[in-house]
Amino acid sequence: MKIELKLLLIVLTCYALPSQAWWFYSVNSASTSVDVNPANEQAHNEWLKKRFSKQHQQLIPIVAVADMFIICNQERKFDKVDYKLSYLITEMDKNTLAEKLASCLGEDTMKSDVALNFGLFGCFQAQLAHLPKAERDQKMILVRKAVSSLSHSERKKSFTQCVTEQSIHYLK
Repeated sequence: MKIELKLLLIVLTCYALPSQAWWFYSVNSASTSVDVNPANEQAHNEWLKKRFSKQHQQLIPIVAVADMFIICNQERKFDKVDYKLSYLITEMDKNTLAEKLASCLGEDTMKSDVALNFGLFGCFQAQLAHLPKAERDQKMILVRKAVSSLSHSERKKSFTQCVTEQSIHYLK
């Protein structure tokens, strides 16, 4: 039990805490499918920040762990089940999820480049899920190339931003 909580705290410390600025940016700059008066949109975004800030901060580490696990599981064939990301985030017990990630990572740590890359790929895969398979696969190849050219700190910043924006989706 303590290991799972430590893993979640590590993810929160390493990836989520710097995301507050990204979250405030993304809430203020998120585009909507409905044209809204800019003054109303700003007021709405302020209300969202106040209303859901605590829930959002609690959700970020779960989303980060789920992103890492889903790709780790796909690449390493750790678990025979092909999980849906939404299930991992909204239904699976967070301690079970943390245990599964730790087991899947094996010798790699949560702070490793491998885990960070799994997280980035998982997050981008979720963002591209609405696209047709061929187009999604093409874009994921580009994502993998782009990620390989980034430094650790740039990848960490990207992952933080992606998870922050992704977790907002699960608040809606």
